[in-house]
Amino acid sequence: MGTGLFKPLKVAFISTYPPRRCGIGTFTQDLLHGLSGLYGATLSEKTNENLQVVALNKVAPITPYPSEVKFEIRDHYKDDYRDAADFLNLSPVDVVSLQHEFGIFGGEEGSHILYLLEHLKKPVVTTLHTLLKTPSPIQKDVLRRVSSLSTLVVVQSKTAVDILTEAYRIPAKKIVMIHHGTPDVPFIDPAYYKDQFQAEGRWLILTFGLLNPSKGIEFAIDAISTVAKKFPKVLYLVVGTTHPEVKRHFGEQYRLLLERRVKENRLEEWVSFHDRFVTQERLVQLLVAADIYLAPYLAEEQIVSGTLAYAAACGKPIVATPSWYAKELLAEGRGSLVPFRDSQAIAESLIDLLSDETKRNRMRKLAYQFGRQMTWRETSGRYAEAFERALSEYGQQAKAGRLWRKTIKSPALPDIDLAHLERLTDTTGLVQHATFTTPDWFHGYCTDDNARALIITLMNWELFQDKGIFPLLHTYLAFLNYALDPESGRMRNFMSYERKWLEEVGSEDSHGRAVWALGYATSCSLPPPILGLSVRLFQQTIRSCLSLSFPRPWAFSILGALHYLQRFPGDTEVKNIMIQLARRLYALFEVNSSPDWPWAEDILSYENARLTQALIAAGSHLADEEMFNQGLRSLRWLIELQSDTEEGHLSLIGNQGWFERGKERARFDQQPVNAAALVDACWQAEMATRDDHWQEIRELAFSWFLGRNDLHQMLYDFSTGGCYDGLQPGGVNQNQGGESTISWLLALHRMHLVAQEADLLEEELQQSELRGGKGTIPVDYQGS
Repeated sequence: MGTGLFKPLKVAFISTYPPRRCGIGTFTQDLLHGLSGLYGATLSEKTNENLQVVALNKVAPITPYPSEVKFEIRDHYKDDYRDAADFLNLSPVDVVSLQHEFGIFGGEEGSHILYLLEHLKKPVVTTLHTLLKTPSPIQKDVLRRVSSLSTLVVVQSKTAVDILTEAYRIPAKKIVMIHHGTPDVPFIDPAYYKDQFQAEGRWLILTFGLLNPSKGIEFAIDAISTVAKKFPKVLYLVVGTTHPEVKRHFGEQYRLLLERRVKENRLEEWVSFHDRFVTQERLVQLLVAADIYLAPYLAEEQIVSGTLAYAAACGKPIVATPSWYAKELLAEGRGSLVPFRDSQAIAESLIDLLSDETKRNRMRKLAYQFGRQMTWRETSGRYAEAFERALSEYGQQAKAGRLWRKTIKSPALPDIDLAHLERLTDTTGLVQHATFTTPDWFHGYCTDDNARALIITLMNWELFQDKGIFPLLHTYLAFLNYALDPESGRMRNFMSYERKWLEEVGSEDSHGRAVWALGYATSCSLPPPILGLSVRLFQQTIRSCLSLSFPRPWAFSILGALHYLQRFPGDTEVKNIMIQLARRLYALFEVNSSPDWPWAEDILSYENARLTQALIAAGSHLADEEMFNQGLRSLRWLIELQSDTEEGHLSLIGNQGWFERGKERARFDQQPVNAAALVDACWQAEMATRDDHWQEIRELAFSWFLGRNDLHQMLYDFSTGGCYDGLQPGGVNQNQGGESTISWLLALHRMHLVAQEADLLEEELQQSELRGGKGTIPVDYQGS
């Protein structure tokens, strides 16, 4: 197949991957390179943007992964699979290629992969590398579910097609047969490379691959003792390291058994072991140099074998035991089959081929001609066809319920009204306070409020794409630009109404909130001038975050850094700062927590939920299960602590004494800023866990503004667009200041963004049905 025949698709491969030593990983790397070559100049140097890998690990690899690996899954961590689904859903990926083998995934019979597939919203093409004719009930159930959650299923032999349709009841129309890929090697005389392996002038018989007891090498060694008597110049070369999983559980027992067998039979001159993982270039040279390839494997239920495929493609006479794959591959004279565990039959077949040059050459040619359809060029073309087909068929399967999140209709939301925000904003910025609804100029301005007001304008832009929001956005961004002290890299906070700064260095909270807002701006699709200033200010302020001492500014900074990394994931400095802050925050929880007080401090005060939001977001981003779970655990505790179970509403901790460890909690004054923080934290948990429970709590927290609270009073004023300053024992605080109104608008915008997303999802499904099942479902989650 020529290059340029296919539209380059963005494909993500879920698989093991080099440097992890695994045949499936090598297969995936070869397929990725084959597709890159197939797509040709269109990809040029952007291969990593179009073809990426989600790699499965037992443990973190010693050698770093190549750049195409964008995400790592620890195979026994369920949450990693959910996070990987989220990562892929948010990535501009067209198709996901899953390489399936029971043993590379965690859970019983690899069932953890179902957590990923059930939450993935992309077409999936699954390649089956293991297929059992008589599986256990669990194996059968797992494979059937994997197949049902896949758009197409690829097998690598005709026998596998029959097994899938008969034993697993997979519809034949869903199955695609694509040969295992092989290198494109010219038909060369074996003598060409023999000198490189000290085999010049000798008959070279080769077996290669990761060693494990199912290879049956001991029967081959016994056979060589017979062959060597008739052909003294024979050399049997066994190439490959011990399989990592076998080595982990049993060490080198099998290799030592084989070496002992060689010594006992005094075959050191005729049998040699190369205990190394060879490169593909070296492997091809070995195969070319071999006179015969020997595969004495013990398992009949082998549905594909990369080693046999490679040997055939290199034009080797093959002697193999009759596995399903060997019988299909070596049919019509392309190889010689011998019974399982029969050293004498192996010896007789080898002697027959070594004695008959005509038969050996005929077998070589037949194998090589058959192998021409198996080169990576041809195989990659078939996969490209399968990916395009899967993309076109995906919409119909998405309709069947592969969405990771139920769309539950939220209660009717109030319209977004910015009238009071505009009333509190002049040409300098947002004033802090109001007397009733009139701006109170006496207290001036603060960075704390203007930073969060900037986030509101950004969320508004995300929702409506209306440039009418830009005047407000420019005002708040200009305030932050003026608040920054370029020498210290810190934000000033309080400014008088006369535009005079009242302090040299602002509070840590104000700095963290500014970083949060600027990071959010960086992640948005903004006009280049606005984006440029936002990026510059963020980069000027983020370094100072390491000097901050308190958990809330750490949390604000973490959220800002994570937004920034959405646009610039390769910025290692920002990532390292985020990691340091996240670890500090998590360490504070670890040191201070107890079973009845899972918290970072000895007091619960303002915006508590932002700390849990930061842990959940950072833990998810870093695939740090302990950090992630701490965030969820502490958020659940916060909600339970502030829930009135009898009346079914939230009762927020009041600011008249807050809640100190071991003391009574304050019931009043309840602050809107805490309700808004809970809305966002529950949204973060909802996105990370795909658990609809968090949607219910998010709506409960939002409803606090609308009268579902201890006093059953509305805090949102529909007539002004403002929010009252808190819930006091005698009713609402009648003032509608900056922080309260900001908190309401942050929560309201979050609810509208979630609702808009749900509507787009439903609309896309309907359009997909009208198109006859074509199309994909785009998802793009952004959070504050």
